[in-house]
Amino acid sequence: MQGMREESAAAGIPAEGGRTTQTPDGLADADVYDVDYSDPDQMLVDREGMPAADVRQITELMSSLGELRDAEERLSEASRRYMRLNDTDMRALHYLIVCAHRGILATPGGIAHHLRISSASTTKLLDRLERGGHIVRAPHPTDRRALAISITPQTHQAAMETVGRQQAKRFYAAARLTAAERDVVIRFLRDMAREIAPGDEAWTRQQPED
Repeated sequence: MQGMREESAAAGIPAEGGRTTQTPDGLADADVYDVDYSDPDQMLVDREGMPAADVRQITELMSSLGELRDAEERLSEASRRYMRLNDTDMRALHYLIVCAHRGILATPGGIAHHLRISSASTTKLLDRLERGGHIVRAPHPTDRRALAISITPQTHQAAMETVGRQQAKRFYAAARLTAAERDVVIRFLRDMAREIAPGDEAWTRQQPED
């Protein structure tokens, strides 16, 4: 079995789970996340004095995060094909589903805030979803200046039984951990999010060219 896996990797054939272990160029997937290959001169990460075993384990961890990201991208692509919607549309529908489950009236302003898009972009998004039969606009019962946005029963059911069900399987992976292990993962993920969040760096404020 091991020999078959190595043979497949050398040929650039997708391994178990659909991931390619090695490209036709001879670069292994894991090499992309290897800090020694990405940063051989330690311009980005100072590894002086760090045990080689620790560096290897961190590389494996980063590769695992990459596998998760790849799986999420494949699922996102499949959901876009099935629902015939883009990522922003899908995020908007997810917001509406959660609002419905919480008994909250969703509004264009709430959707714009959640998606971090402008009012104009939100209007275009809602127009697109309404034309596709995915949402219904109605007068807000308590705010005359606002609209109440709801997801149609057909789209709600379709999203829950397909994309939602697949996404929910992540819960089982977390449930297989102990409480102490989950605390470590939570701390790690939040710490990493803080580390990579854009700050005051000038390049992060660069505006796209017209």
